[in-house]
Amino acid sequence: MSKKILLALIAVCLFLPKAGVAQINEDKLGAWYMYFFNTTFKDSQWGVQGDIQYRNWNVAGDLEQLLIRSGVTYTPRDANVTFTLGYANITTGAYGSSDATTTESRIYQEALVPVKVGSRFYLTNRFRFEQRFVEDQDFRTRYRYNLMLNVPLNKVALEENAVYLALYNEVFINGQQDIGDDRTVEYFDRNRAYAGMGFVIKPGLRVQLGYMNQKTDNWGKNQLQVGLHHKF
Repeated sequence: MSKKILLALIAVCLFLPKAGVAQINEDKLGAWYMYFFNTTFKDSQWGVQGDIQYRNWNVAGDLEQLLIRSGVTYTPRDANVTFTLGYANITTGAYGSSDATTTESRIYQEALVPVKVGSRFYLTNRFRFEQRFVEDQDFRTRYRYNLMLNVPLNKVALEENAVYLALYNEVFINGQQDIGDDRTVEYFDRNRAYAGMGFVIKPGLRVQLGYMNQKTDNWGKNQLQVGLHHKF
């Protein structure tokens, strides 16, 4: 009898983590609403950039994340790269009806390298290193690489009234597996693949609508993305 009870307990323990993952409905479309901003200080090489993102497990109402992020930028003279040192605060909500949340503070360093290929292919390479302080976890780090491509369709340049195709793919790699209390994660954290369309309202202001597939080590989900990009 004791062996049967022991086997039953082992089976329950093995089943519980899978059940937690299965709670996420991977077929339900989520939505991210985003505002990006950046500016430079007159003729200076310095500036600021950041973003505010309200992410939902569904189209609206079921909080996935509220992310507020900003940093100081530096662009060396005669160099086609912008460096950023910044901070982010993230509140992550549980999937479904639960109101439970976890918080994270994050410091990050970034290098942004734009490259124009031909007359209308605007490529951007973004390298980001994060130091993460996640509630109830040990200190963590993460590496990210994002390759972005914007292609104007009705004009040669990304100028006023231009309609453009927007694509990107970003991969996330954890810096360590141990996150505390005998819990581990995989080195592969997630991948985001995106396709969308954008419109340049005026110089320094454009809007973008697209579709992103996010694949983590445990689940995959599609997200609608609505973004406003503001350079002032």
